[in-house]
Amino acid sequence: MNKEIYVGLDVHADTIAVALAEGGRGGEVRFFGTIKHSGDSVLRLTKKLTETGKTPTFCYEAGPCGYGLHRLLTKLGFDCAVVSPAMIPRKAGDRVKTDRRDAEMLARLWRAGELTPIWTPDEEQEAMRDLIRTRKQAMDARKVAKQQLLSFLLRHGLRYRNGKYWTKRHRRWLAELRRFPYPHQQLSFEELKRAIDQVETRVATLDKTIDEAVRHWHFGPVVDALRALRGVNTTVAATVVAEIGDITRFENPRQLMAWLGLVPSEHSSGSTTRRGRLTKTGNALARTMLVEASWSYRHPPKEGHPYLKRSAHLPQQIRDIGWKAQVRLCKRFRHLSRTGKPQPRVLAAIARELSGFVWDIARNTPLPA
Repeated sequence: MNKEIYVGLDVHADTIAVALAEGGRGGEVRFFGTIKHSGDSVLRLTKKLTETGKTPTFCYEAGPCGYGLHRLLTKLGFDCAVVSPAMIPRKAGDRVKTDRRDAEMLARLWRAGELTPIWTPDEEQEAMRDLIRTRKQAMDARKVAKQQLLSFLLRHGLRYRNGKYWTKRHRRWLAELRRFPYPHQQLSFEELKRAIDQVETRVATLDKTIDEAVRHWHFGPVVDALRALRGVNTTVAATVVAEIGDITRFENPRQLMAWLGLVPSEHSSGSTTRRGRLTKTGNALARTMLVEASWSYRHPPKEGHPYLKRSAHLPQQIRDIGWKAQVRLCKRFRHLSRTGKPQPRVLAAIARELSGFVWDIARNTPLPA
């Protein structure tokens, strides 16, 4: 007789809808009820379920409430899986959505083995993710602030024509600009400039904090080793590792490429094979960072002074992987460009192969116990 009971949880900020699926293919699926989203309520739930003589195993969708529930249930000694909402099979004709139905669906699919748990970070890993994502938000805010300033100037017929934007020369031109007829227009201009300065200070503070946090992080050695790759500085490496987590959980680099969404989609049938655009599944921020790093491979292979300085202390095996990546990816970039491939497609191909070298370096980097 099956001694397990599968528990589906539809988690919200204040409440948790609970559904139970009895073990076995023909077991009953029933709605248990709605409980308060608190540690005491969850503890009472686990006691009631264990009193039945069966072992509960829990699952819920990843969402804005984070991984606190997973950590609580794991600490209590229960199996708990967090599943990606994008990977949950849903019926196309199902147009009714309620907390009860969602919880029952999770319990039924969890019992059937149709749900694949995601990798859940610990508190240290999640703290690094929060830092990385805060920096990303600051970078987005800086981009918006710069666009707002340039749009303000364009509305008043003011354009900089002496070179590239946001260079020292351009910023000096902005500082000396005094062409507005009304004082409140000049004030608006000055406030837009101050907004850029403030967000750039935030970015600089976050960059410095990332450098300091990586030194004491469990995955810090992996971040340090990834800097052997061209175009991968501390921020890029920390972002990739923080978002992916334990890279060695992927058995081969192809799994990592697929997780990052850097493989082409496919719709094949019979003898016909059709491949389309990138799947773009998985983590968008990690994928974006790898694509940005791919730009550096448009130049010929070279070990410049900055690269040698940041990789001199690394083991020879890691530096060899970095040099192998340079030789291969620079050649690949030039070859794809010569064949007339669009630039975004070239960058995606380089990022895909770069993720393979990331996997290789992570696999060969020992972590502290």
